[in-house]
Amino acid sequence: MDNLNERFDMTDEELFARVDHSDLESEKITAPRYSYWQSVFRVFFRKKINIFVLSVLVLLILFAYLYPTFTEYDRFGNLLNSTAKHLSPSAAMEQLGRNIHWILGSGGAGQSTFDAVWTGSRISISLAFICAAINMTIGVLIGAIWGFSKRVDIIMTEVYNIIGNVPMLLFIAVMVMLFTPGFWTMVLALTITGWISIAYFIRTQVIIIRDREYNLASRCLGTSTIKIAMKNILPFMTSVIVTLLATEIPSYISYEVFLAYIGMGMSEMSLGRLIFEAESAMVTPGWGFEFWSPVVVASIITVVLYVVGQNLGDASDPRTHM
Repeated sequence: MDNLNERFDMTDEELFARVDHSDLESEKITAPRYSYWQSVFRVFFRKKINIFVLSVLVLLILFAYLYPTFTEYDRFGNLLNSTAKHLSPSAAMEQLGRNIHWILGSGGAGQSTFDAVWTGSRISISLAFICAAINMTIGVLIGAIWGFSKRVDIIMTEVYNIIGNVPMLLFIAVMVMLFTPGFWTMVLALTITGWISIAYFIRTQVIIIRDREYNLASRCLGTSTIKIAMKNILPFMTSVIVTLLATEIPSYISYEVFLAYIGMGMSEMSLGRLIFEAESAMVTPGWGFEFWSPVVVASIITVVLYVVGQNLGDASDPRTHM
């Protein structure tokens, strides 16, 4: 005892002090608190390129929705003025006024190309977000149940084999012929079967993880299939779903542009419709701004949406949170 006192230079009371025991304190975990979405955004905003691309995306969306609201775009406002048609930016600003409306020149009806592009962007972006919301919601929910329930798997596999082998263009052509080729007709055409490929992809991912120990334990305890799919499986697949969403949203803008270009698009002046109507301007000297302006804007929106979605999907992977 004396050797211990001398060695540590401590009294007996200090060496053998009583330590109180608390059941509540013993249950506390000393690990730092973890928030999934806080970690996702921390990883996402760690890269400066993500901040830049996200800023560009927010600016594009705000401009597409706010600018047409505060301007009165009239496609046929200068229709009777033959001198206002097919003007280059410099000629349009000199003849029609030096303001933002004419910085991209004028179109075949004397309309402002700049105003037309942003009005079309609002329609195309709205179409993309609505179609993505419908297809992703239906596809993810059905895919989760499809992959977990073997009875549903038998039925849905046959449905997929039938519908999945019919070209989407045929469905869209039928919709356009049966209904007026408007905005909601295009939404219906792109969502009537668009969800099934998403559901099949989710089903494949679910099959990989459905027989893990915690899911087997939940099943043995009597947990319903829907609850296991919603609580045990889908949260585990957040990064997969976000990555899938990153490819879905830009694809609908591409679909819309392509369908309009082949004459099966909407009647509204979307980006695809603008490109379709300005096709002849592509090869006409001095008219190039009419064609390339909507092409460039559609390309920028598509690329920015894809990059933001892919990087957000990478940040959603818990393995990047270490």
